[in-house]
Amino acid sequence: MEKLRLRQAQQLIKEAGKSKVECEKLKSPKEGKINADLYSEIINELIEAEEFIYSSRPSHKLNENDSNQFCNKIIGVRNKLDEILADFGVIEKESVEEKIKKLSEEFLILTTKSSFKKSFSKFGVDPQRIIVAGVPLEVEDMKILNPKIPEAALEGISKKIEHVKNDIERKISTFNLDKIFVIVETDKAGEILSKRAKELYNAKIIAIDNLKDTTPEEFINVIS
Repeated sequence: MEKLRLRQAQQLIKEAGKSKVECEKLKSPKEGKINADLYSEIINELIEAEEFIYSSRPSHKLNENDSNQFCNKIIGVRNKLDEILADFGVIEKESVEEKIKKLSEEFLILTTKSSFKKSFSKFGVDPQRIIVAGVPLEVEDMKILNPKIPEAALEGISKKIEHVKNDIERKISTFNLDKIFVIVETDKAGEILSKRAKELYNAKIIAIDNLKDTTPEEFINVIS
């Protein structure tokens, strides 16, 4: 049984790396060292992915939730395979910034400060895929954030909110996106924006204690 599982895992490794590397010019392997820990992770992830083969018999059809889990494991394997191939010079090693750029093409980022947008852009995110919501997404949320705000100021806030929402809808349509990530610090403004974005757009919430000190490597982990 173990030999069968190993053969199946090896076949899945072959399939996981196939479509991506065929379009690249592969180089002859150079001297290198096998990352045994990474290889072990690949095997384990493929064995976990293999469970979907058995659980979906006889049709092998997966529902949306299972499809996400299965594909995430295969994508994880694919990325790890690239790391191993890059260690032996077979393919060019992709920079963290390039990885972030590719990953961020799949979603729209909503945040609370322009300084956060600058940080994300430096990491490799396309600035066009980042929206800074300097206001909450509903007028009543502004009253929670600032209970002493004058009623006269709320009309201007309402117009800003409308602008932010229109911007969100426009970019979702322009880039053909179906995912929104709210990436904020763990403060009141971030909490209020996250709660409403989850309600309105089913957004994924990522709250970080100190975005200013976040490294590109840490950022790629939170958006992966």
